[in-house]
Amino acid sequence: MTRFLTDTDVRAVFDWHGAIAALRAAYSAPADDSRLPPRSMARTPGGWLRTLTGALPNGEVMGAKLIAASTVGRRATYLIPLFDQQSTELLALLDGSLITGFRTAATSALAIDALSPAGALRAAVIGSGFEAQQHVRALAAARELAAVTVFSPNPASRLRFVESLSDLDVPIGTASGAEAAVAGADVVVCAARSRDERPTLHGAWLEAGMTVVSIGSTLPEQRELDEEAIGRADLIVADQPDEVVHQTGDLIAAQKAGTSIDGKLCSLSDVLSGRASGRPSPEAIVLYKSVGSALQDLAVAAMCLRRAEERALGTILPVRLCTVVK
Repeated sequence: MTRFLTDTDVRAVFDWHGAIAALRAAYSAPADDSRLPPRSMARTPGGWLRTLTGALPNGEVMGAKLIAASTVGRRATYLIPLFDQQSTELLALLDGSLITGFRTAATSALAIDALSPAGALRAAVIGSGFEAQQHVRALAAARELAAVTVFSPNPASRLRFVESLSDLDVPIGTASGAEAAVAGADVVVCAARSRDERPTLHGAWLEAGMTVVSIGSTLPEQRELDEEAIGRADLIVADQPDEVVHQTGDLIAAQKAGTSIDGKLCSLSDVLSGRASGRPSPEAIVLYKSVGSALQDLAVAAMCLRRAEERALGTILPVRLCTVVK
């Protein structure tokens, strides 16, 4: 029977270490583009419906994430169906809201761990909302954090950020500006889009050896990094290289301005599987750019489903879909 997991169920079963391990296994598998087709988007005058589909390389589940968004009402609903790859049975329906934030942060932590030098990390976070907070939690699960500094325009939001992470054994401070937050950091996490789509991180602020994570620009009309930040990156690692290059405002603007990315773009899958070497030198500036992937959603959703089954959590639906024999 089909198990339905609400946001409350997902929060109860989610585990950072389990999520990062599931993502590492998925990204380390042999590359197979047929398992992860490009996302599609149906647009309306006041919103859109985005669909990400995929099949996990371990042969267990396949599924999708559907995102219905209203740009007018500033609302979105997320749904993840999981199917058994062999029987095609609908195993689960999950509210995908929390999973989206969790999987993005867990994948970023996995990338940071692979791309950053060994040792405790000093992290700067631009943004103070849910995604920003989850990135700190994910990173704390993957690496030792020496310190975290946060900037967001609202001082009250910065204080709420610090309070929300007070359970972590990590010194967390605030900065009055983005440039001040970035200064001296090993890792810079960009997790806040400006309302007018002006970049929130400038390349002039970057220092040798930094690892930059950009998750806030996933559409052509969105901006997070300026052209200089793209140009100064010695290596650009993308979860979905083709989409990052052609469908994010950051890369579109940089290329339009004449910034070349030739020879410095590779996939996260290639880095984690050993097909690409990753950080070229301790002094290199490395950028991890993410638009999200069905691989991330399915790996984390499947992990949550297994843990929910073990703990008998969720709601078993009283009906089931008819499987047609062909």
